[in-house]
Amino acid sequence: MTLEATVHDALSGVIDPELRRPITELGMVEGVTVNDDGAVVVRVLLTIAGCPLRETITRDVEGALAGIDGITRVSVELGVMSQQQRDDLKERLRGAGGKRRIPFNDPGSLTRVYAVASGKGGVGKSSVTVNLATAMAADGLRVGIVDADVYGFSVPALMGITQSPTRVDELILPPVAYGVKAISIGMFVEGNQPVAWRGPMLHRALEQFLGDVYFGDLDVLFLDLPPGTGDIAISVSQLLPDAELLVVTTPQTAAADVAERAGSMAVQTGQKVAGVIENMSWLELPGGERMEIFGSGGGEELARRLTSTVGYDVGLLGHIPLEPALREGGDSGNPVVLGPSSPAALELKQIAANLSRRPRGLSDKLLKVTPKLA
Repeated sequence: MTLEATVHDALSGVIDPELRRPITELGMVEGVTVNDDGAVVVRVLLTIAGCPLRETITRDVEGALAGIDGITRVSVELGVMSQQQRDDLKERLRGAGGKRRIPFNDPGSLTRVYAVASGKGGVGKSSVTVNLATAMAADGLRVGIVDADVYGFSVPALMGITQSPTRVDELILPPVAYGVKAISIGMFVEGNQPVAWRGPMLHRALEQFLGDVYFGDLDVLFLDLPPGTGDIAISVSQLLPDAELLVVTTPQTAAADVAERAGSMAVQTGQKVAGVIENMSWLELPGGERMEIFGSGGGEELARRLTSTVGYDVGLLGHIPLEPALREGGDSGNPVVLGPSSPAALELKQIAANLSRRPRGLSDKLLKVTPKLA
């Protein structure tokens, strides 16, 4: 193998940090020059001028070529794709014609979609979403989050994301944190400004997140829904009819009563309830005793009621204790499942593992098979 061929082979291992595919596959390597003295010049085309991850790409290219016998020096020259090259890229990503669509509704899609719902706010739904997604990504799954709580968006802060999404014409590349691709309306507003939109605007925003944001081939997509049974919950059932509901509640009876309404929407929308998660189940005291601040039994009661309502078994997936580490991880943008083991982290990891074990395959999907005529 020539030195130039070795360089090209090494560059196939450089992954674009946003698209999560090799830069050689994306048409980003414009050319490679190998001089007689072993100096290598790699010309890389960025998707847009001022790409926020240009330094990361440069560093990854240099790292991929470091240590190859015969190379004395590596230089990376950055350029920008032409409009035609961007159109070609979009076609590679979206398929023939590069047309806008919701890929998770494709007949061949193997992505599991979980819509995380709650009856009321303040039960820790967003924290549960972020930690489940992060735990799955840490186990090697390809995971995305759509922060569908347009009024009360919190996913960027919980994940420590400060980077804005990259736009390639109408295509949006979501930021990646802890291996999870995430998109939120909070990435498009200045500071802490409120979002004051009515139903049609909310539906359109969710439609754009699902159709214009390039997530690639995901194993799991989480949607962090706003509390209640309003416009977004209805839009999710229309835009992602195969999404499964994960209902989050606290042990408090009043919270479980309200959460039952969110889960019962599945009967009207034709969706499936994947299970119930009880959060803030107890506070573990220094002596080992458990203080059940919000009472007990709400999760079990909710699972029982939903089982009766929907007509199939709805399981209680786990009890997440109330602990400072979970709150501190959210405030600092470091999900608790990635830190030292704690009761909450262990329970969240177990729930994530159980959800991950559900098959990602062609079960229940119709294949177009035509018998050969004799």
